Amino acid sequence: MGPTAAGKSELSLNLCQELPAEIVSADSRQIYKYMDIGTAKPSKEILNSISHHFIDILEPDEYYSAGQFGLQAREVINHIFARDKVPLVVGGSGLYIKALLEGFFIGDSIDLKIRESLRQRLIKEGSQALHSNLLKVDPRSASQIHPNDSQRILRALEVYLSTGKKLSDLHQVKVPPPDFIPLKFGIVKERSLLYRDIDQRVEQMFQMGLLKEVATILEMGFDKTLNSLNTVGYKEVIQYLDGQIDYQTCVNLIKQNSRHYAKRQLTWFRADTEIKWYKIETADDFKTITKKIIKKYMETLNS
Repeated sequence: MGPTAAGKSELSLNLCQELPAEIVSADSRQIYKYMDIGTAKPSKEILNSISHHFIDILEPDEYYSAGQFGLQAREVINHIFARDKVPLVVGGSGLYIKALLEGFFIGDSIDLKIRESLRQRLIKEGSQALHSNLLKVDPRSASQIHPNDSQRILRALEVYLSTGKKLSDLHQVKVPPPDFIPLKFGIVKERSLLYRDIDQRVEQMFQMGLLKEVATILEMGFDKTLNSLNTVGYKEVIQYLDGQIDYQTCVNLIKQNSRHYAKRQLTWFRADTEIKWYKIETADDFKTITKKIIKKYMETLNS
């Protein structure tokens, strides 16, 4: 685990050279097809040489949640164990990892027609009217959601109308813990070094064709308001393509928003006291950290 541009992919590839591992991607954006450059997805060569799971599994307009990932990833991990391989979970999406290791409530079924109907109601009636509706069917959830928080209001109503169950009740139904013991490792860099690498990555994304990638996705007919595209790197390019901002502003915004995202990731992960942290300062540190992680893994197996 760790923030964007910390070196998670490079470290995971090093570990795969030393262990019979398969990578379980815990990245909430790499699950989508066509979104390659903006998500720093592994190259086709890497994907062909090392088994990866949860990459390119969905169209950009398909619904997916951390709860779904948690349940499906457990199944994949069990299959990896059955093949006598090591499941190596790699990613910066803290909610996905939390769902995998702790479990979320069961009840992720969704009716897209209901979702669209609620969206139309939101446009016509406003969030406060929908909040009043939620107050009648699920008062406990409504009491915890601000009347202007349209996203959470829609989610709670979606669940109730799709399943007939209250979101507040479903939150009480916890998924059992996984039947494996996780070893948690995090990598981090000094802030100045991390920010420098984030800036370099953004520059490289534009050189690789980020503008064309986003334009192609939109030309395929995908709506620019999709949640999958409302993420760092894509939303700014869409603003540029729409003529709302100039090129340099687009580049600078992606750098700035990526730094903010990295800060949020670190705040999330540092709350987990079970994570063993390693600092990356030079390229040689990856080899040293690889050895330390393998040593810890082998000691745990033999204990």
